[in-house]
Amino acid sequence: MNILTAVFLGVVQGLTEFLPVSSSGHLVLFQRIFGIAEPALFFDTLLHIGTLAAVFTVLRRDILAILKRPIQPLTAYLLLATLPTVIVALVFKDAIERAFASGSFLGFAFLITAALLTVSELLSRHGAAIAEAAGKRINWVDALIVGLLQGLAIIPGVSRSGATLSGALSRRLDRDFAARFSFLLSIPAILGALVLQLKDIAGGAAPEAGGIGAGALAAGTASAAVVGFFAVRLMLKIVREKSLLGFAAYTAVLGVLTLVDQNFTHLVF
Repeated sequence: MNILTAVFLGVVQGLTEFLPVSSSGHLVLFQRIFGIAEPALFFDTLLHIGTLAAVFTVLRRDILAILKRPIQPLTAYLLLATLPTVIVALVFKDAIERAFASGSFLGFAFLITAALLTVSELLSRHGAAIAEAAGKRINWVDALIVGLLQGLAIIPGVSRSGATLSGALSRRLDRDFAARFSFLLSIPAILGALVLQLKDIAGGAAPEAGGIGAGALAAGTASAAVVGFFAVRLMLKIVREKSLLGFAAYTAVLGVLTLVDQNFTHLVF
């Protein structure tokens, strides 16, 4: 892998990890469109470290507040929302890996993302909902629903950030809090993926770097971190001030085009 390809994959990872369009779905698409072989496991792990660094940088105050007082309701809600994802990942691990490899469900998954974003915006933008959401605090039901939707996002094409934001907004939580909770929730999700990847690397499931040079590894990681930093900041602003319907339209069009290609044109699939 050359440095340009590494940077490209880093940009894709950093951007789509946090925008509600599905990073895994776009990775499948780009691998098919450009004939990019699946990145080496070690390289993929570094990309996740880059996006994790972006979250820690942008939300450093929120994270420090939790670390200074770990025994608090927010910590419990984050753990509760993480639990369904862990269960889904463990129970359906093999099926998820097959779905990722084949991309057979990708078109429908993009449409699911579009539907979640549309429904949540319609619910949260209703006049009464806006008034109700001002300063509304999360409860255990809200956290569980957000967690269940994050579990659904294990499927390639269903956006993790889109699913969690949709869950929080549909529960009429304060929009700024909904965005921050979604991105804080990405930390255990990314850490969980890292643990699984490091376990595979330690077990010799893949070559250490898949023949990728140190320059490409560094460039990919750096691009994922930098782009991820701006993606998180952008999404915080969009969720607070604007609508997610643009992302819903994008994933809907992407889903339809993917289904057309999978069933008729076969240009990519």
